[in-house]
Amino acid sequence: MSSQDIPEENLPAAQDRPHGAAARPADEANPFADPGLPPHEPRVQDVDERAAKRSERTVALLFTLSMLATIGFIASFVAIDVDKSVYIFPLGHISALNFALGMTLGVALFAIGAGAVHWARTLMSDEEVADERHPIEASPEVRAKVHADFKQGAKESVIGRRKLIRNTMLGALTLVPLSGVVLLRDLGPLPGTKLRHTLWSKGKLLVNMNTNEPLRPSDVAVGSLTFAMPEGLEEHDEDFQNEIAKAALMIIRLEPDSIKDKRELEWSHEGIVAYSKICTHVGCPISLYEQQTHHALCPCHQSTFDLADGARVIFGPAGHALPQLRIGVNDEGYLEALGDFEEPVGPAFWERG
Repeated sequence: MSSQDIPEENLPAAQDRPHGAAARPADEANPFADPGLPPHEPRVQDVDERAAKRSERTVALLFTLSMLATIGFIASFVAIDVDKSVYIFPLGHISALNFALGMTLGVALFAIGAGAVHWARTLMSDEEVADERHPIEASPEVRAKVHADFKQGAKESVIGRRKLIRNTMLGALTLVPLSGVVLLRDLGPLPGTKLRHTLWSKGKLLVNMNTNEPLRPSDVAVGSLTFAMPEGLEEHDEDFQNEIAKAALMIIRLEPDSIKDKRELEWSHEGIVAYSKICTHVGCPISLYEQQTHHALCPCHQSTFDLADGARVIFGPAGHALPQLRIGVNDEGYLEALGDFEEPVGPAFWERG
């Protein structure tokens, strides 16, 4: 695009002429005509003090709203119980604390931003100022002086001759960041072996998650899918979500002749097998079962497991088979665990060891 195609009001402004100055024609030294900056047009607030006062009050109101929202944020954090829920249309039942914190913090930040923008657009000076840009690069004399000063400072510090000081200083600077690493210990207790174990142990009854009753073999029909949890785990327990996320079971009854994996058959009872419900991809709960093929499907990313062949992965991103729980029947005829899972349940742990 040539200079003739550019509207005159969009051409670069003059660098050495005040607003509203006449345009400078093109000449041999400067072949492009300089249209100059357009005259400055005052805003309403520039000429009407009452309008300026209204803008000032608007900005102050927004900043005051931000302060009140911040106070509301602190009050919500202190006063609202973490377990309290509220119904918000169309979101449904959500955490009252999270909703209050999100709303108050959002209002506080928005009000500050809106106040700053309104302040800048209505009260701060909007007159354009042109100024020529000076060279950023330092002159050769300045660079030479900086290099000389650095060498002189290094010489006067005797860091080159005093090796003991230099080495201990480097050691101190290397070790002091470790104090920050130590502070990470306050993030919480170390997990220990919690990720390797669940609530399942020898003699724990398999409890139906829907009826909260212990399961008998007769309760599990061939081709059916039942979800179970360990005996003694209650929904009102403080750590229920953490424990059920590791201990949830899928109970499936197959014809013994259709079980292909030898260990799976040995760990089952009359064709009843128990597998972890937690997908080994990203930890979603598996809830879909295809009776004819004995395939279990994770609804999140479609990882598919063959429950008749050791729950091996036959499709999808899951990295390894579902862990199986060895089960049997106690003297009263109830299904029970014969120990814990022999491998960690869930995703990613396999790679972490």
